[in-house]
Amino acid sequence: MSGVVIVDLFHSHCLQYNVCLQKRVKTAATFIGERKYERVYFMLQTHDQNNTSSPRDTTRAQLQELTQMNEITCVLEHGSVAASLYFFKQAVDELDQSAVLVLTSTRRIAELKAYQERLFTALYTFEYAAVFDECPSNAAEAPTDAQVEEQVAIFVRQLPVLKGEISVLRSSLISGPGVSCIPSLSALNLFCSSRRRDPKAVVAENLRRLGLHAGFDPEKFHLIKTDHASDVWVMGKPPPSSYDGIVTNRAGVVIAAPGADCMPLLFTDPVAKVIGVAHAGWKGTLMGIAMATVSAMVTEFGSKVTDIVAVIGPSVGPCCFSLDKESAEHFHSIDPSCVRGRGSAKPHIDIRLATRILLQQGGLLPHHIQDDRVSDRPNLTLCTACHPEQFFSHVRDGNHFGTQIGFLWIKEPNNSPL
Repeated sequence: MSGVVIVDLFHSHCLQYNVCLQKRVKTAATFIGERKYERVYFMLQTHDQNNTSSPRDTTRAQLQELTQMNEITCVLEHGSVAASLYFFKQAVDELDQSAVLVLTSTRRIAELKAYQERLFTALYTFEYAAVFDECPSNAAEAPTDAQVEEQVAIFVRQLPVLKGEISVLRSSLISGPGVSCIPSLSALNLFCSSRRRDPKAVVAENLRRLGLHAGFDPEKFHLIKTDHASDVWVMGKPPPSSYDGIVTNRAGVVIAAPGADCMPLLFTDPVAKVIGVAHAGWKGTLMGIAMATVSAMVTEFGSKVTDIVAVIGPSVGPCCFSLDKESAEHFHSIDPSCVRGRGSAKPHIDIRLATRILLQQGGLLPHHIQDDRVSDRPNLTLCTACHPEQFFSHVRDGNHFGTQIGFLWIKEPNNSPL
């Protein structure tokens, strides 16, 4: 049987702590029996100031005996449920496991699920088995969702920086460290997905730290809901269910586009005081997301195309990105220079050049586009796959990839775009 087991011995405010835990250890041992699991984790509470029972030496000795006799058993002994489950997550990630069985009591299931929602993504499957009797001497109320949220936030804010420093690349055309523990996500992953292992609590803490560093309010942060298509949300109108572009003329709100090989595109109109962001992979590029964002700025807020400047952010370069022949032909039709090795089975594609050409065809001035072809400004359009020390990359890292973002906002009170 694949997967891992949590034996929930976290048992606060109990007047008969040792007795209850000894019963639970025996029950768990009987339940697990001859079943085959990758690892069994006993989640034990470090201390409880409200507990007046005798020292827990007996329980600890019993657990120690189990761990010595059985190499698949481990003890999670931390001061809070959030800490125990977070370090459990690190352990199962190292094992590349995602199926979890939790042995607990009926009363604890809702509480543990609340922690699960904040510390794990849908990539993990949890099954709960209420195998323990309720403790008659434990009258403490379970924490509310708001209290769980607060406890998780307090815990992740205490996590140390794992790697590097927060880095913000700033475009000269536009005036104005993290805690992810997956090696390919360390450390400032800024996107949570049901298919990845970084939970929303960790991503939210990364965003909070970025906001402190860059000077924006994370509560006013809006990230694109990507679908690799061409829908654009005009802020102030009801948002579509998914969208790869956002435009606004509101001051103070931060709009952002994710990228991990796909291009984060930033647009500003310093005359009409309008900004936009877009997420453009190869599919979105062919569907016209770049000009769809520009068109929304023009039609909804009165921008002139010739006033708009665009920045093409870090993204996979033609050195590292290839497509099948049929898809490559669509880029060849934009311009032959967008395809390298056209006759090969997997031609290399320059999605950045394709974007520049499409924007220029749409009316943007060539010198209003900042990409890897400019020579009079710093190059912000670096290849994400070629620079592992700076950027996340799906092409390079596989399914456990992180995400950087391109972001901007109209500053208050002087309305100068950053």
